[in-house]
Amino acid sequence: MRVLVSDSLSEEGVKRLETGTEVDVLTNLSHEELVKRIKDYDALVVRSGTKVTADVINAADKLKVIGRAGVGVDNIDVAAATKKGIVVLNAPGGNTISAAEHTIAMMLAVARNIPQANVALHKGEWNRKKYTGVEFFNKTLGIVGLGRVGAEVATRMKAFGMQILAFDPFITEAKANQLGIKLTTVEDIVKNADFITVHTPLTNDTRNLIGEKQFAMMKPGIRIVNCARGGIINEADLAKAVAEGKVAGAAIDVFTKEPPTGNPLLEQERIITTPHLGASTAEAQINVAVAVADQILKMAKGQLPTTAINMPAISPETMAVMEPYMKLAEKMGKLIGQLSGKRFNELEIIYGGSVADKDLKPVTISAVKGLLDSMGRDANFVNAISLLRETGAKLVESKTDTINGYSNIITMRLRDNGHVISVNGTVYGNKDRRIVQLNDYKVYIPSEGNLIIATHEDKPNIIGPCCTALGEGGINIGGMHVGRASEGMPQLMILNVDQPVPEETLARLKAVPGILSAKLVTI
Repeated sequence: MRVLVSDSLSEEGVKRLETGTEVDVLTNLSHEELVKRIKDYDALVVRSGTKVTADVINAADKLKVIGRAGVGVDNIDVAAATKKGIVVLNAPGGNTISAAEHTIAMMLAVARNIPQANVALHKGEWNRKKYTGVEFFNKTLGIVGLGRVGAEVATRMKAFGMQILAFDPFITEAKANQLGIKLTTVEDIVKNADFITVHTPLTNDTRNLIGEKQFAMMKPGIRIVNCARGGIINEADLAKAVAEGKVAGAAIDVFTKEPPTGNPLLEQERIITTPHLGASTAEAQINVAVAVADQILKMAKGQLPTTAINMPAISPETMAVMEPYMKLAEKMGKLIGQLSGKRFNELEIIYGGSVADKDLKPVTISAVKGLLDSMGRDANFVNAISLLRETGAKLVESKTDTINGYSNIITMRLRDNGHVISVNGTVYGNKDRRIVQLNDYKVYIPSEGNLIIATHEDKPNIIGPCCTALGEGGINIGGMHVGRASEGMPQLMILNVDQPVPEETLARLKAVPGILSAKLVTI
């Protein structure tokens, strides 16, 4: 395998690559030069400097893998790479300790006013009273996001004698108990914490997760740290809360726009800032370089990488047989994930009939990938199972002779402390995928598109008003399926709609007399 390293990489990473591949280090290539040279290489290693565009990817005749020595892949056109069958991988754990330690450094700095006191003393000022700080001991720390970095922060801050509250929809109670942490809600954290630190990815669910509403709930004198992603905490609202004295101080390493020119967070002495230094340690740079090198060496030996962020190719023979089941399982995972409350402690998958005789590993991985994708996790074919394990949830697989009249059947059950959501699916003619049962309701559920899944009382004049509510909102219904477990019991209604339904339109549907619940899902 011939490898091109187009950004500055630690010497240890280059040496590791040289143990099993032919390596060329050519930094500062122009886009045009990269497009011209890439056709000769099997692998490309970058950091954040090289922009791996669709033009670069399309010019790559031999490229099998793009390795990012870091976490983010914003500089890589992942969709173009996936389309061409090129694996994109990163080093998600290489800077965990670095990011956790920087978070703690920022917490210490904001608690003891260290940067401000340093600047004042350099100016010849001696004002001890002005820079009086607070202790961590017996204080409450709220951690939003208990992944790799959040868990490391929690472990270290417990040694300071802090009480830890945490919110993470993917972590089980058992996992939290192992860490000695109390799982709770974001609202509970903002009401009771003395310090808050965030460690979530930036998604539609986490954007502006903490803003004006949350600041109003906080105890006076709270201190806030963000070394995760800019935009999780609303910057304008934070600046206002600090200016008004509700927030005693903040420490911010990341911004919605970087560099943060004109950002209101830069205008206040009580807001400590650093230029995105969370992963900027010598050790972290070595770790991510070596991690990516090891993954590329794996591929050079014909093995699958473990940190791919897109799905590596499956052999044509396996794909021909298993693709319909894999797609069905992924869709079922997406459905059951969106119907759940995002927290679960067990996923059970039962295979029956002809599918039970096949290689089920890719089907199980597809189901887990669909489930985690629906919950905002960056899952792929390679890392889905390990991500599931990180949540502390249990995966149970089994086979059965009971197929309820189908030639093959896949059952998925998601459990959360006694609450169960169950879904069944089957494949007809080795290509037609159908979801045929949800909980006790036997009903056809389309395996793709935008769906409204509602329950309603078993009486007349409910379905019509629901259709009227959608029609008034400009939503076209492409299909409808209704089922019930027994007469007099609530019915299940599936509406296949042509576009996502705005919240206000869905609210009108929920307000129809007799509607018990309604949820929009996309699969």
